[in-house]
Amino acid sequence: MRLTPKAATLLVLALLVALTPFFFPSGYYYRVGALLFVNGIAVTGIVILTGYAGQISLGHAGFSGIGAYACALAPTHLGLHPALAIVLGAALSAVLAYLVGRPILRLKGYYLGVATLGFGILVSMVLNNERDLTNGPDGIDVPDLGLRALLETWGLDLTNGQFWYFFCGLSLILGAWLALNLYDSPTGRALRALHGSEVAARTVGVDVARLKLQAFVISAVYASVAGSLLALQNKFITPDVAGFMHSIEMVTMAVLGGVGSVLGAILGAGILTLLPQVLTVFAEYEQMVLGLVMVLVMIFLREGLLPSIFKAIRGKGE
Repeated sequence: MRLTPKAATLLVLALLVALTPFFFPSGYYYRVGALLFVNGIAVTGIVILTGYAGQISLGHAGFSGIGAYACALAPTHLGLHPALAIVLGAALSAVLAYLVGRPILRLKGYYLGVATLGFGILVSMVLNNERDLTNGPDGIDVPDLGLRALLETWGLDLTNGQFWYFFCGLSLILGAWLALNLYDSPTGRALRALHGSEVAARTVGVDVARLKLQAFVISAVYASVAGSLLALQNKFITPDVAGFMHSIEMVTMAVLGGVGSVLGAILGAGILTLLPQVLTVFAEYEQMVLGLVMVLVMIFLREGLLPSIFKAIRGKGE
């Protein structure tokens, strides 16, 4: 029986989460794997916004910062459980994305990118400057989620790294499943029509403004959840999570692997998460080698790494 693309993607992710730990030489790699999955969640949101709807955001790390600091502040100031703080951060990000998106999504091209960049910088400035609340650039401690202790009562004895590896891995699979379902839905088809041509989509009755806003809100929720998971597993967070470079990293990961493909974007997230670990042998040349790899991929594999590989395989098959 031939698998559908959606089933194949989910199967690959499930096998990745389940089998990769057998090849880990030490417990440290559970932490690296968890970080890879968190980045995968964030770039899945970029796929919905850019790959599906064709919109650009250079300030999405701002929503990651909102999710991260919700988990740091809500348990202390509102008495919420950290799990509920994830929901609160996602809801707050969705509301802000709706309020911010209504005016800025009327813009196109570079103007839209600059407007979203301004939002991300504003969030980062607030987190840096409101020292009484966020402790400024020094960062702030994040309460423990508490689920690992609960699992231990059920007989599952996991280290902290193992718990976050599997928790973030399952969260990534869930996020990918939701994104793939959206792709196959009528809304997903309308988003892809919008990506092809706003004028043509509007001609056939697509509400362009509403769909742009929906994609922006959904992608903001993905970024917020990723920020929350990053804060909870590290138990500490700084305003860097909402910084400009983090926004650029998210977009670069998606474009590198293939921004139109959920699995491709996750592959891009994996490459840019793992490359710094591999390139430590180059010491001071690490950033130069990383940049060279990215430039070569952008020049010779313009559709992204995974779509280009599939295209080459189909070409040989013909």
